[in-house]
Formats: sequence, C-alpha cells, structure tokens
Amino acid sequence: MANTPERPASVLAPFAVRSFRFQWPADLATSWSFEMETLILGWYILVTTDSVLLLTLFAALQYGGTLVAPMFGVAGDRKGARAVLSTMRTFYMLQAAALTGFIYFDALGPLPVFVIGAMMGIVRPSDIAIRYSLVGETIPPKQLVGAMGVSRTTTDSARVAGALAGASLVATLGMAPAYIAVTLLYATSALLTLLTARRLQTDAVLSPDLSPRRSSPFRDMTDSFAYVWRTPHLLAAMTLALLVNLCAFPLMGGVLPYVAREVYGTGQAGLGYLAASFAFGALLGSLGLSAYRRSIRPGRMMIIYTFSWYALLLVFAWVDVMAVGIVVLILAGLCQTLALVPLSVMLLRSSDPQMRSRILGLRMLAIYGLPMGLLASGPLIEAFGYTATATAYGVLGVIATAFIAWHWRADVWRADAIANRG
Repeated sequence: MANTPERPASVLAPFAVRSFRFQWPADLATSWSFEMETLILGWYILVTTDSVLLLTLFAALQYGGTLVAPMFGVAGDRKGARAVLSTMRTFYMLQAAALTGFIYFDALGPLPVFVIGAMMGIVRPSDIAIRYSLVGETIPPKQLVGAMGVSRTTTDSARVAGALAGASLVATLGMAPAYIAVTLLYATSALLTLLTARRLQTDAVLSPDLSPRRSSPFRDMTDSFAYVWRTPHLLAAMTLALLVNLCAFPLMGGVLPYVAREVYGTGQAGLGYLAASFAFGALLGSLGLSAYRRSIRPGRMMIIYTFSWYALLLVFAWVDVMAVGIVVLILAGLCQTLALVPLSVMLLRSSDPQMRSRILGLRMLAIYGLPMGLLASGPLIEAFGYTATATAYGVLGVIATAFIAWHWRADVWRADAIANRG
C-alpha cells in the first residue's frame, strides 16, 4: 500500500519543482532547434556538394567544442549552471539569426554554413552537460533518476518531432521559414532558462576544500581530471562514453543522410523518418526509466545495453530494406538511452556536488570521439562502402566494451559496487 502513491507520481514528480517546470520546456525548445538544424544543414551540404567527405566534415564540426567542454563545466561550477546555460542559448539564437539573414539575402553557400556550424560546434556540445548539471543543482537526490529520464525526453522527443518538422518545413515552406522557426525556438529557450532557479545552497557547503574561490579555472579543470582518474567507476564510465561516440554514433547518426540516399534511395523526407526512428526508440527508453526507477543498477545497465547497441549496429550495417532499417534504428535508440542515461545518473549520484559540472564537462569531452569517428568514416565509406565500415566499427565496439566490462568488473559489475547503488 505504501508504494502505490509513488507509481503514478514517478514520472511527473520532478515538475513539482518550480525550476524544472521552466527548464523542461527550455530544454525541449533547444533540442527541437538542434535537431531541425542538423537535418536541414546536413541535407543542404550533401545536396550542394555531393560529397560524403564534406558531409562527415560538417557533422564533425558540430562537436569541435568538446575539447573546451571541461571549461564550460568549470564555469558552471563557478557561476552556476543557470547563468552559463542562458548565455549559451542566447548565442545559439544569434547564430541562427545570422543564417536566416544569409538565406533571405540569397547569400547562403557551403562556406557560411561551415563557418557558422563551426562556431556553433564550439558551444553546443556542452549544452547537455550544463542542463544535466542544472537538474542536479535544483532537483532533490531522491528524484534524480526520474528527473534525468524526464529531462532526456526533451532530446529524444525533439529528435522525433524535430527531424520530421525540419524535413517537412523545408519541403513545404522553404529554408527561410524553417530557419525563422529555429531562431524563435532558440529565443524561447533562452528566456525560459533565465526563469529557472539558481543552485541549491546545500551544494555550496558540502565540499569546502573544493571551493572555486580558492583556485584558478585551470586548477579546477586539472582537479576534475585527477578526480576521475583516481575514481575507477567514473573512469570506466568516461571510457565507455568515449567508445560509443567513436564507434556507435557516427554510423547511426552523422552519416545517416548518406545512408538514406545511397543505401535506401530515399530523399529528405525518408531521412526524417530514419532520424525519427532512432529518436523514437530513445524516447521509449527515457519514458521507461522515468516510470520505472527502482532497482536500477547503472553500472550493469550501461554495459549490457552498450553491447546490445553494437549488436544492432552490426545488423543495421547489412540491412538494405528501409522498413527493416527503421525497426533496427528504433531498437538501437532504445538501447542507447538505457545505456547512457544510467551512465549520467551514476556520474551525478556518485560525484561530489562541487565537482558536478566539471565531471559532466569531462563527460562531454568524451564526445570528441564522435568527430574523430566521423572523420575516419568518410574515407572508409568511400573506399570500402558503408556496410564494411559499419561492420568494422561494430566489431571494434563489441571488443572494446568487453574489455571495459572485464577491466573494471569490480567497480561497475558487482551488485555492491558504487556504480550500482540505487
């Protein structure tokens, strides 16, 4: 009887916190804009240049800022996640407005897209880390799993709706109206982020030895590296995050426009369906984690579902029927969420509150594997084809995941390990 009131409240409980009621729609608007931009500009580059190399280069530029992501984490710890996040989202709005201007004055070409894409890529990779840090600052620890799952739905639902909306807006109204919509969404997200709360005062007093006022930003960053290096379960999580960005995401994300056109022979609408399929599976995973948050063992889950994700990548590599590919992408998206959300929950739960933004900033540094994987995949696909390249990436991922599970088995697999505590 005592548990029955919790079940219906488990998904909506984070919305009892006023800050989260503003953060969730702000994150949703940002994520919609991200997905619309990715689809619109990725297809534009492929069509205007007819080069998979330039497509993968453009996709890689979106993650150039992963190298400076730890400094965004330092800024979040020093100034608060709310201040940093609202500034970042104002920057997105200005960049989108600039692209809208290029479109309206008929001055758009690959060069402006690459330049603005590179500038966005400096800031954009840190958005998810800072938004998770803001969740950690404002949500009580007991509600953290549910809040992280609900927060993740903003990204996953946006990948469904944003992909479809981006494709349909360009197809029906043209690129200019589509980019006006993107700019307005960024403006909305910046305003809503300003209405969220500042960090809880308890976070500021738990670890006085780590107070940012006693050290330089560079020292803060080096401290965070040392903290992860001497904490085995955090190091295992960071290594796994680097691996999936290197070997899994590139072949199911960045080169998806190539797969849509060359493997399935479809256009921009078909690309939207493929992107939405992966996101729909991820959304199902987020909703499942939000509703069923008890007895979750993050360490084990991230290993099991990373294996499953790579297995599905190997299947996807050999599928040449779009309907089957959509089903595989849905299952892959589900496994992606069930691997990466528990990983992020573990980082938030087991990290010192004063280190939270820095640790999540380091987590974003792992995304640097994505542009590396993308840049390598372009020449490999041109030389050997998509099937052979995706198969090689999948096999490498399975082997590396097995090594991580074996090497850190005492820290991420044992039921009594810190990584598996509820």
